[in-house]
Amino acid sequence: MFEDKKIDRPTLEALLTNRFFFVPSFSIYGGVAGLYDYGPIGSALQQNLINLWRQHFVVEEDMLEMDGAIITPAEVLKTSGHVEKFTDFMCKDEVTLEVFRADHLVEAVLEARLESNKLARELSEKLNVSEEKANVSADGKKKKAAANKPTLLEDSVVAEYNEILAKIDNYDMKELGDIIVKYEVRNPATGNKVTPPVEFNLMFDSSIGPTGNLKGYLRPETAQSQFVNFSRLLEFNNQKMPFASAMVGKSFRNEISPRSGLLRVREFMMAEIEHYVDPLNKNHHKFSEVAHIKLNLLPANVQQSGSTKITVMTIGEAVSQKVIDNETLGYFLGRIFLFLEKIGIDNERLRFRQHMSNEMAHYACDCWDAEIHNSYGWIECIGCADRSAYDLTVHSKRTKEKLCVRENLETPIVYDALVCNLNKKLFGPKFRQNAKAIQDKLESLTQDELALVKEGLESNGKYNLEMSSGVHELTTELLSVDLQTFKENVREYTPNVIEPSFGLGRILYSLIEHSYYTRMESESRSVFRFNPLIAPFKVLVLPLLKNAAFRPILTQIARSLRSMGVPARVDDAASASIGRRYSRNDELGIPFAITVDYQSIESGLITLRERDTTTQIQADIKVILDLVVKLVNGSETWENIIKTHPVIETSAE
Repeated sequence: MFEDKKIDRPTLEALLTNRFFFVPSFSIYGGVAGLYDYGPIGSALQQNLINLWRQHFVVEEDMLEMDGAIITPAEVLKTSGHVEKFTDFMCKDEVTLEVFRADHLVEAVLEARLESNKLARELSEKLNVSEEKANVSADGKKKKAAANKPTLLEDSVVAEYNEILAKIDNYDMKELGDIIVKYEVRNPATGNKVTPPVEFNLMFDSSIGPTGNLKGYLRPETAQSQFVNFSRLLEFNNQKMPFASAMVGKSFRNEISPRSGLLRVREFMMAEIEHYVDPLNKNHHKFSEVAHIKLNLLPANVQQSGSTKITVMTIGEAVSQKVIDNETLGYFLGRIFLFLEKIGIDNERLRFRQHMSNEMAHYACDCWDAEIHNSYGWIECIGCADRSAYDLTVHSKRTKEKLCVRENLETPIVYDALVCNLNKKLFGPKFRQNAKAIQDKLESLTQDELALVKEGLESNGKYNLEMSSGVHELTTELLSVDLQTFKENVREYTPNVIEPSFGLGRILYSLIEHSYYTRMESESRSVFRFNPLIAPFKVLVLPLLKNAAFRPILTQIARSLRSMGVPARVDDAASASIGRRYSRNDELGIPFAITVDYQSIESGLITLRERDTTTQIQADIKVILDLVVKLVNGSETWENIIKTHPVIETSAE
């Protein structure tokens, strides 16, 4: 599907550290795995990413943004299912006790074996060619050559490895344990065996208040604050449906073995959207705007067959064929694609992978991950799930607060339904302390279940109701099940939720890799191809030479740019040539540079340089500043500008 662009990751990581994009937190104390501090460039990149996210989703989609508490009471997360189900599978080196996330260990070991096998096959083919050229005839030489050939995995084993990797997210704890035993998966560093996988809850627990009696957790996501405030959000939206809430903030997950830089950390920035929709109508009024967009899709059935083959199809086709469940889910996949394209993610290195049955979250009825390829492989960066009505339903049931929509009907709904009519004079004394629980159970029965109760009462005069408290005999003296006619002028329903959830750190790191390259003429000249929207600084302002006479113009230009909302960086270091200063600021991804020289003092002319082409134009200050503003806000392109402004010759590079 795409060319796997290899990068020199150690060189890139050294550059990111040296230029203080981000570094391990508390590094002078030895650091803490999974925690990172962002420097000036990383902070600006992250904030620009958040600003673009807000514009693309919150502003353009007219969403309701809120900010919730970071510490969450345990009761909330028990209700949501996180206390019981928010787990990964952990195993340990039997000797060193080093911990691993089981699926990641299996994935890393099998991928390493496949890569070694690929290299061995290439070497074997080269040896075969060498033998043919040398025309080896002696048996001894043939035996020696055969002994030197690397051992290859059997094709059947390669196929098994690939099938496991395709299904890696779908295995439960026992299946992962069986794979570890069958394929002798060990600690790659020590060769030691690992223990069978066990469940590990990923939440950081805490206590609230001085007594410690109120248990809490650092939030693992921002969603729950939005769900528990649904009624207020609906009221703020004048009771109109559908609508969406949104939230950006820190979340925390106690990762088993944080690795891979920003891709697996314990504290990270999330941006989440909760789009509330009528469960009977999941169409989207703007679906036609994205229906034509082609996505690289990896459906669940393809993965379950052991393949990772991409299917390219339009969102319209995917929804009509029920590959994607509904229009609203499809609409947000399209908006996610456009957002990633806008910030600079390579479309060829982006795919949307559907969750398989075992990995589907307990609340979801369909879910797709936007996965971005970088040097670590395919990385899940955004999840887009149809959470059905799960969250609002469980919070409503636990708190007895109605988290639902009441819709006035133009035409009343008239229908017949079975209902239980209790003889309360006999029912209470008969069942005593169990009476309330039995009544609640009867009221929760479906129409089909009530039909069975009615049939039992009418045919046998009794019905045995099975509950956790035992079997309770219901008789015709205690209740009857009757068909009644109802008329509804108001429809009450619990909305379903479509949730796009963004891991901003993972997106940011993938963007850094996708933007990184080195100059053709020099491998030591690193550049980040950030587009002006995302770049931490938009313009570099510098003098040709160190000269006090240039200072007033430099100050004027930088101040003018900043007043127009264009972040500018001044580099007037005396110790470096202008070419060196261009180069070290290319390492920060600054797209444009304004250079002041003696002509600037004499005639008001300044030079504007574009980072990637290194071409330059010259004009007076006002013209250049106006062009810069247009370039930064995206209303003009460099390709158009050099058609009307001649490129000047320079040897500064």
